[in-house]
Amino acid sequence: QVQLVESGGGLVQVGGSLRLSCVASGRTINIYNMGWFRQAPGKEREFVAAITRSGITTYYANSVKGRFTISRDNAKNTLYLEMNSLKTEDTAVYYCAAKAGTPIQVTTTDGMDYWGKGTLVTVSS
Repeated sequence: QVQLVESGGGLVQVGGSLRLSCVASGRTINIYNMGWFRQAPGKEREFVAAITRSGITTYYANSVKGRFTISRDNAKNTLYLEMNSLKTEDTAVYYCAAKAGTPIQVTTTDGMDYWGKGTLVTVSS
């Protein structure tokens, strides 16, 4: 089993930046496709960004394209999400997720196999 622990959440003003981290233990992340999802108050969990095992291909929700960047450092067993130009609508609990095998369905909640417990990001105006 792989365990995922997110960190880096906090309170930031509109237009600010945050860098989220997800550290994996138990297994090396180089065997997993990785992704970030979020759940805002009163809304369902939604896809934010994903990156394939190779790191060659990335996927982004339209709402964060151009503002967020997903990356991975397999040597550190860590996944990152650089968040820039933050908006109040970005307020949510952000979850790190992993999927073994092919990168198919990495943009869907049901497609992921393992989840962290989340880190809260609050963007204030």
